[in-house]
Amino acid sequence: MPSTSPQSRRTALLGLSTSGALLALGALAEAAAATAALPRSGGATRMPVIFIGHGSPMNAIRENAFTRSLRDWGASLPRPAAILSVSAHWLTNGVTGVGIQARPRTIHDFSGFPDELHQMQYPAPGAPELARQAAAAVKQRTVHGTDRWGLDHGTWTVLRHLYPKADVPVFQLSIDYDQPAAFHHSIGRELAALRERGVLILGSGNVVHNLRATERHLPEAAEASRPWARGYDLAVKRALDTRDDQALIGWQQLSMFAAQAVPTPDHYYPLLYAVGAAEASEPVRHVFEGFHSGTLSMRCVQFG
Repeated sequence: MPSTSPQSRRTALLGLSTSGALLALGALAEAAAATAALPRSGGATRMPVIFIGHGSPMNAIRENAFTRSLRDWGASLPRPAAILSVSAHWLTNGVTGVGIQARPRTIHDFSGFPDELHQMQYPAPGAPELARQAAAAVKQRTVHGTDRWGLDHGTWTVLRHLYPKADVPVFQLSIDYDQPAAFHHSIGRELAALRERGVLILGSGNVVHNLRATERHLPEAAEASRPWARGYDLAVKRALDTRDDQALIGWQQLSMFAAQAVPTPDHYYPLLYAVGAAEASEPVRHVFEGFHSGTLSMRCVQFG
């Protein structure tokens, strides 16, 4: 069976976060802090914030309503100076990392999928200077730069539809899986300043994600096959529409279906980065709604 299990990712990345592979920015981040405090520069367009329910890696090569909506969405967005992606597939323990590569590699962090998918590349450039500015923008902890990660499938499988030419610089920020939901929301708030420099902040996960309860034989559909998946997805939508950030942070109490819909929060946390980076007064647009494999919410949202 194809696999992208969160447990295997956590095990692999535990070594990454404790072996010295993450390079402390230290004085570099301090020097960039002055830059981070500046208003938008060079006439940059203030970018919206987006969240994408990325689903299966197979969406990279599938033609369906979801991938068509991504292409249309990308065409409607202002062109970013760079994209900061917070993906459910880069989890670290006790540390927050940021990719500082000039040419981030395409990571095929899955197994059991067709060779066509494993051979696919997304050769977007990195954005080392903006990555350093992102690190400096986070005041509550030191963010560490690394060249040991890249663009995992939570990032490149959706960007190849949003920006198929791979000509927009991209860098990733890791999710410290040891931290609670409020921490991830607050990091998003601190990263919001990057929007003024033309950075598109992207959260990539799924608001309902229980791989043990997927029904892979089912086609893409507007409605979930199970009441608990539909119920939790709608609870998230209501909280987004009313900008009830505290309800979204308290995801375990958001709905009676939380335990089934979010058995582990790795795919939920990217939403909190997007919500945190969006102002409470900004309009919320549900760009795509629907389910894959019966219970996997593909909800996509734009703020601003």
